[in-house]
Parts: sequence; structure tokens; C-alpha cells
Amino acid sequence: MRRKDREITDFNTILKIIDECEIIRLGFSDGDVLYIMPVNFAYTVNENKIEFYIHGAVAGRKFELMNKNHICSFEMDIPIKMECDYLKRDVTMRYKSVIGIANIDILNGDAKQYAMDSIIMNRFDLTRNFAYNNDMLAKTCVAKLTVIQKSKSIFKLNSL
Repeated sequence: MRRKDREITDFNTILKIIDECEIIRLGFSDGDVLYIMPVNFAYTVNENKIEFYIHGAVAGRKFELMNKNHICSFEMDIPIKMECDYLKRDVTMRYKSVIGIANIDILNGDAKQYAMDSIIMNRFDLTRNFAYNNDMLAKTCVAKLTVIQKSKSIFKLNSL
């Protein structure tokens, strides 16, 4: 990260930013092309490692790339405000973001059921007690993305 004065390395602050986000964007390599997909998510913290959980169809490009690569980049952000400095003739967008790389594990059996029921459905008040069609779980991919922390600069904040 170029602006080290804006970098956030405090783990609890990073978790607060993640709590504010509802969408995570996953980036996959597909040959010479990059493929970015926004998805909703839930997460847990296990021994100071962040684990994101996502779900989707057991078909399509995202599913194929998760199975092919088993790794992705991710990004999530919260816009704060646009600033215009009329004297300096400068414009800046302030935002908070979390950026990183994660290993992908496709879950099956009890692990898949647990992730859907106790983690994904439990994230939002609206879905916490929602009785979804459990028969659809057989047609649903549930994946756990374990964050790989290669450097402190993986997590970034661009804010005031």
C-alpha cells in the first residue's frame, strides 16, 4: 500500500469494517482474463484467521473457477464521502476497504449443512429464523474462503 498512514493493521478494526459490508467481490484468474463476481457472505474467525462463507449454484462460471483454481482474491468496501478541494482543484473519494487473497474449500455433507444453517443464514436478522427449502441445498455450492495473510498491507483503509 502506497499510503502507509492510511493502512489499518489492527485485527479488530478490520473485523469492524467486514461487519459493515454486505457484499464481497471475488476475483478469479481465467486464463488471460480476470473474472470478478460480487456475492453476499458470512464469516467466522478461527484462531485469528478470517473464514468467509459463500453460496451459489452448483453450475456456472464462478463454480467452475472455484473448483479449478482453489484460490481467489477478494475485495469489499464502504464508501464514506467524496471531497472536493476547490482551492487545490483536487477530488478525493474516502472509503474503507478490505482486500486479500483466500484459499477456497468446497464444503460437503455435515460441514455444508452447518455452514448454511449456522453461519450463512445466521448473519442477517431477516434470514436468521427463515425456513429455507432444505431440498435446494443439494443444488447449492457452499464454499469456505480462508484468508491468507502474506503481508500487513493486505487489509487497507482509505479514510479520513
